[in-house]
Amino acid sequence: MRTVLIIDDNPGVREALALLLSLHDIRALCAADPDEGLALLEREAADLVIQDMNFSADTTSGEEGRVLFQRLRQRHPDLPVILLTAWTQLEQAVALVKAGAADYLAKPWDDLKLLATVENLLELAESNEALSQTRRQRRQRVEALRQRYALGDIVFASDAMISTLEMACQVARAPLPVLVTGPNGSGKERIARLLHANSAVAQGPLVALNCGALPADLIEAELFGAESGAFTGAGKAREGRFEAADGGTLFLDEIGNLPLAGQMKLLRVLETGQFERLGSTRTRTTRVRVVSATNADLPAMVAAGSFREDLFYRLNVIELRLAPLAERRDDILPLAEQALAEHERQAGQAVRLSEAARSALLAHAWPGNVRELRNALARAALLCREGLIQPADLGLAAAASLAPAALAHRNLDEPSREAVLAALQSAQGVVARAAQQLGLSRQALYRRMDRYGLPREGGL
Repeated sequence: MRTVLIIDDNPGVREALALLLSLHDIRALCAADPDEGLALLEREAADLVIQDMNFSADTTSGEEGRVLFQRLRQRHPDLPVILLTAWTQLEQAVALVKAGAADYLAKPWDDLKLLATVENLLELAESNEALSQTRRQRRQRVEALRQRYALGDIVFASDAMISTLEMACQVARAPLPVLVTGPNGSGKERIARLLHANSAVAQGPLVALNCGALPADLIEAELFGAESGAFTGAGKAREGRFEAADGGTLFLDEIGNLPLAGQMKLLRVLETGQFERLGSTRTRTTRVRVVSATNADLPAMVAAGSFREDLFYRLNVIELRLAPLAERRDDILPLAEQALAEHERQAGQAVRLSEAARSALLAHAWPGNVRELRNALARAALLCREGLIQPADLGLAAAASLAPAALAHRNLDEPSREAVLAALQSAQGVVARAAQQLGLSRQALYRRMDRYGLPREGGL
C-alpha cells in the first residue's frame, strides 16, 4: 500500500492529513518531531514525506525544517519530500526545493492541491522504481551476455540491440545459415563477426564478400574461383571465397545483388557443399557456415522474380533483424563515446562531447545509422576546439522535433532541450507533471532545466 510519513509537531495537522490521505487509500505514518520521524523510517518504508518547517515553540525561521530535510537527504536520497510552510518561511522553502525537495505547500493548505501533489509524486516514484528495475534487468542481461560470449567491440545499451545479440549468441553454434537484415550502416558485419566468434568453427577463417561491390560477371569467380584462362584477364588459377572459407564462416553482404546464375550455384553449395571453379569440371567440396546480409526486401524480390524463392528459404533459416539507430536511441551516446575513444587511441588526442552536442546527437534522426554517427564524430573530432565538441562541429542537419511517441525511445537519462521544452509545454509548466512524462524525478528535471538555460519561474 502507498505510504506517506507525516512529520509535524501539531497533532491537529497530523490527524487532518492522515484522515485526508486515508480517504484516498494512502496509508499515513505520523511522527511529532524529526528524531521520531527518522527512527520511524528505519523501521518502515515510506514512499513520500510531508514535513513541517518548525518543531519548537515560538520558532519561525524554518531552520529546523532545513536540518531535517538535509538529514532525510543523507539517509534516503531518493525519497521525495513535501514541505509544509507558513509564508514567513517561503524563501527557505524555495531554497530547499532548489536543493532537491519535491514541492512546498503553504499553511493552511488546499486539500485538492495537496492531494494532487501527493498523487503525482507517488505516481512518479512508482514510475521511477519501475524504470530502475528495468535498468537493473537490462544491466543483468548485458552482463550475462558479456560473461558467456565473445562480443568483441560491439557497443550496445538498447533493449532492441540486447534482444538481437541474445538471439545471435543463442544460434551462433548452430551450423545453419543466418540472414542478417537491416538498413545500410546499422552494423550487420559486426553481427557476422559475433556469429563467427561464438560458432563451432570459430578457429577457422572468416571470409567476407560484398556482393554489391563487384560486377555481375565477376561475382561467380569471386565465390567459386576460376581456372587460368576461364575469362579475359584470368592469367592464373585462383581460389574463390568458398575455398578460402573452408572450415570457417563465409559472410555474404548485400546478398540481394547476387545475379540469378550465381544464386543457382550458391543454392547448390548450400545444399550439397559442392561446386566447380569457372572453367573447370572438377567438383570440389567445402564445409562452410554461411552468414548473409541485406538491406533489400527479399520477399518482394522473390515475388518479382529477381531472387530465387528456394535460395531465400535456404538462407533465411534464422533471421536476425538489426533495428535502425533511430529505434535504439540508448545506443547513440555509447557508440559516440566508443568512436571518440578510438580517435584518442589513433590520434593521441582526447576529445569529449559538450552537453549541447550530446543533445544534438540524441535529437538527430540518423538516416545513415551507425556509419553516419561514426563519420559525424570523426569530423567533429578534427574540427572541434580545445577538445570539446559543439553541435556545429557535428555537421548535422537541423533535426525536427521528435513526436511525443518518439520520446519513449530516448535515453531517459539524457532528454534533449527540445524534449524538456515539449514536456513542460504539454504539462502547462507544471514541473512535477513534466518530470513524470520524461521519467525523471523533479530535482533531476530541474538540473536539466538549469543545464539548458530554461527558467524555473512558474514551475515551483
